[in-house]
Amino acid sequence: MVQHSAKHIADRIRLMITTKQFQVGETLPSTRVLGKQLGTSFHTVRKAYQHLTDEGLVESEQGRGFIVRRQSTTLDKSERLELGATKMQTLIEELIGYGLDESEVEAIFEEQISFMEWPDRIQSIATVGETIELAKLLSDSIKNQIGVKSSTLKADNYDEAVKYDALFVPIYLMKEFRNLGESIRILPVVFHYDADVLLSIIDRAGLEAIGLVTADEDSIPKIINELKTLIRFEGSFVAGATYGKSLPLFVRNTDLIVYTPASARLVEAKIPERNRIKLEYIISKKSADAIRSELWDQ
Repeated sequence: MVQHSAKHIADRIRLMITTKQFQVGETLPSTRVLGKQLGTSFHTVRKAYQHLTDEGLVESEQGRGFIVRRQSTTLDKSERLELGATKMQTLIEELIGYGLDESEVEAIFEEQISFMEWPDRIQSIATVGETIELAKLLSDSIKNQIGVKSSTLKADNYDEAVKYDALFVPIYLMKEFRNLGESIRILPVVFHYDADVLLSIIDRAGLEAIGLVTADEDSIPKIINELKTLIRFEGSFVAGATYGKSLPLFVRNTDLIVYTPASARLVEAKIPERNRIKLEYIISKKSADAIRSELWDQ
């Protein structure tokens, strides 16, 4: 993984703020969380955030962290032009040092200008799943582990898929989306259930039944089949979806409830922590690095 400097991190976040990937009033990831996602120290992230604070883009609030306060720097036009000219001069000198002549530098500059739409493309990204709930399960995991936000999209909704500029697609669904690869960016994602979650289920000795709560009934067959294969549970599964503000009736008589993030609000409000386990995907290192490079390593 690339080791990011405070300047590099500040530059990327500044771009994301300017292109509204982080909105005014939104809380940036904590220094420890972003440091873990990027494989760098929280001290480096804090230094990057301080650069942005000095520029007036973000502000530190006790108990909340760093909050986006402005969509653009407080520098006036003359200051921006002077800063840009200084950076451009440094870059041109470096390119000349590599032996590039004037026409080659100009060609590179024109080529890179053509890629200026990249920030807009990265804004419209969605995570695909067989159901919206499964897409959210994957989307939440990508956000929590890598720091990339995305919308959710059902796998058979091709009309909506073409409206996005990039898609996170489970590896087993890639065949269905290959034909879109020429018009939008398709990023295959390899993932698995959190091993600690599976071990927590297995460790509950004497369980005769496991309850599964989802927000969408269509998610139930896939999740049960996956869990049966992974944990070799000899008991039975009872499952149901939330309805309005109600949980399925079986939860009252079931010792262990496994639930999805989409149903978390109801489950966590009504089921004691000792009797519930939330499902979570773990993104493979290779997939995580590929996703991370889209946002941080360019």
